[in-house]
Amino acid sequence: MDSALPSESKVWLVTGCSGGLGNAIARAVLAAGDRLVATARQPGSLASLQAMAPDRCRILTLDVTDAAQVTAAVADTVATWGRIDVLVNNAGAGLLGSVEDAGDAEVRRCLEVNFLGPLALTRAVLPHMRRQRSGHIVQVTAAAAVGNYPGFGAYGAAKAALEALSESLRAETAGLGIRVTLVEPGPFRTGFVGRSLQRSAAQGADYERTVGRFGTVLATLDGRQPGDPDRAAATLVDLVRAGRAPFRLPLGRYMVKKLRDRAADLTRTADEWESVAAGADRSATE
Repeated sequence: MDSALPSESKVWLVTGCSGGLGNAIARAVLAAGDRLVATARQPGSLASLQAMAPDRCRILTLDVTDAAQVTAAVADTVATWGRIDVLVNNAGAGLLGSVEDAGDAEVRRCLEVNFLGPLALTRAVLPHMRRQRSGHIVQVTAAAAVGNYPGFGAYGAAKAALEALSESLRAETAGLGIRVTLVEPGPFRTGFVGRSLQRSAAQGADYERTVGRFGTVLATLDGRQPGDPDRAAATLVDLVRAGRAPFRLPLGRYMVKKLRDRAADLTRTADEWESVAAGADRSATE
């Protein structure tokens, strides 16, 4: 590995690089001239990334639910290039199943992959970024974190937890030179609703018109999503490298509309229930 690269070259650690948005981000990082540690549970799938820039790309095995592998990946990155500038917590997997029917093991696995794994990686890189007084943590969340769907109870809860965690993280690290970005993708042409989507082993008949119908919509949408992973990745990498990435980055028109609809719904709720809410406070004369 060539450690004598230009000082403006950033060091990225990206999870879930075997396909989809993670692979697109990894390729965009290398195309920009930066250094990359690309990770996946099955690193053999990342050979094409290594071939793009052998001197700037390191491939590691990483299951984000394995604490030892998390620690090793961060340590290896620092040992190789002396720093970590950007962590992209992209690895994740969906779970389709009603709140009632999803099995305990399925729900726990969903939380481990989509929340506890990113949390572990975030905690592992923070000491290095604090010492540097610089760094950027990018959390890839989901539309389900903004407004959830039938059948995505556990998945949306995990992504919403990651967003709430990142709000605190942003406040805690604001004076330490560490930035935080939530990437909120709409429907993109990745394998998420196809090969990467786990369907609960149990499905009650009473949920067929809700969970079952949503699952059919996802299957119909697979491969026809409007989002282009390469364009999204290039946008993200450009914004991070320029220091312009916002805290909340929606990607795709669908996501912009979803944010606006959510904001409008919250505003309606506040307006409708303002007087009732105020009644729960002590009055000025009490």
